[in-house]
Amino acid sequence: MEFDGLFPLNEPGGVRTAPPAGAESAGFTSWSADSPLPVRMRPSGLDELVGQQHLLAPGAPLRQLVTGTTPMSVILWGPPGTGKTTIAHLVAGATDRRFVAMSALTAGVKDVRAVIDTARRQRRAGGPPTVLFIDEVHRFSKTQQDSLLSAVEDRTVTLLAATTENPYFSVISPLLSRCVLLTLQALEEDDVRQLIRRAVTDPRGLGAAVTLTAEAEDHLVRLAGGDVRKALTALEAAAGSAQAQQATEIDLATAEQAVDMAAVRYDRDGDAHYDVTSAFIKSMRGSDPDAALHWLARMLVAGEDPRFIARRIVIFASEDVGMADPQALLVATAAAQAVQSVGLPEAQLNLAQAVVHLATAPKSNSVTTALGAALADVRAGRGGAVPPALRDSHYAGSRGLGHGAGYRYPHDDPKGVVRQQYVPDDLIGVDYYDPTDHGAERAVGERLPRLRRIVRGPSYQGPPAGSASSTGGSKANGPSAGGPKANDSGVAAGEDQP
Repeated sequence: MEFDGLFPLNEPGGVRTAPPAGAESAGFTSWSADSPLPVRMRPSGLDELVGQQHLLAPGAPLRQLVTGTTPMSVILWGPPGTGKTTIAHLVAGATDRRFVAMSALTAGVKDVRAVIDTARRQRRAGGPPTVLFIDEVHRFSKTQQDSLLSAVEDRTVTLLAATTENPYFSVISPLLSRCVLLTLQALEEDDVRQLIRRAVTDPRGLGAAVTLTAEAEDHLVRLAGGDVRKALTALEAAAGSAQAQQATEIDLATAEQAVDMAAVRYDRDGDAHYDVTSAFIKSMRGSDPDAALHWLARMLVAGEDPRFIARRIVIFASEDVGMADPQALLVATAAAQAVQSVGLPEAQLNLAQAVVHLATAPKSNSVTTALGAALADVRAGRGGAVPPALRDSHYAGSRGLGHGAGYRYPHDDPKGVVRQQYVPDDLIGVDYYDPTDHGAERAVGERLPRLRRIVRGPSYQGPPAGSASSTGGSKANGPSAGGPKANDSGVAAGEDQP
């Protein structure tokens, strides 16, 4: 007999029958003819599961979880629509285990303890083991997660938890250490396409009542962004629209109208992806907020992962704005955090605000070039031992080795800056950072020579006009005999304020 989730299908035609008494697991209910298409199309077994091939090898934890070969607690981590709830349904279909499902949105400590107490009594009475499925487990508080520890530890329950958030941040360490973490990936476009085609023809789905043109199929795949639930929901809406028009074919116009989304030429793995991303970055770099917003909109409408967009914005804030507007990085990281905590569609506004800020901000790549020069020197082998005064002197015996000897604590000086060697001997006099006069960096450029003169001593005169890199791309400014005379603190006369 074939199973889909919890309940058997009649072999002829695959028509759903009512579940036998007692067969329904707590927390999951049967689907009916008017259930959403993604629910009706849940796989009936592991062989129907599409994607996640890295977890489906013989003997892999996912197979052991579904078959019940080994009682292990598992946390499923992945973006929406990757099959976390589907896997839970497959586990629930195992006849030798009691399955209880709950959502962290509505359940509390009392509910969890009730399940654990029942599971403990049944095990003592020789009953079946209990699998406890908790959806959105990251929404449980620390106290709620703590309530699971002992039961998971002694296998009173086998925990199956699902989360869209990084469990290393959202799940307490003691619980995480008691579970196997399985990471589910967003489905590839070919996987989504396969599931759409299956839903069109399968009796559980549309039963071949309509057909789908290649353009409409491409549109649904592109909109899904790896989320098969989103793809099937859009397909069901398009099918309803076609049938309302007494049509038997879903074309691109019908698909667009049904999901209220225009088709956008954008291939997440092809040239268009890289071209649009490049245009987006170059528009911000070129200080054109209108063009940058257009390319942002192109990516959003095409279903680009907002986390990818946020990462590019954060990188741009340091790479192309940098010290000309230090607030740009804060704005960019705040937008990235909003993507994680708020999500689409609202986080579109946060991304747009960051894009406008960065596009209109003064630009400087001095941080980028400074780091590049420093990296070039390190890779070329420049840079000797750490100066003795800077070495760690906090462990026993370090002072006997001369570590920390002669170190001058800047906060003991009224100016907060003292003369001291901070670089290895072979990098004395090397300048990496060369500030521009753009935006806030102009003030840094005015202050930096004074700081260098205090730190390096009165012989420092600043980078000569048109100076070239000495080695490895770095700017070398060796000691000079003709600098201003120093006062008793080693500060050049007239330059005693950092």
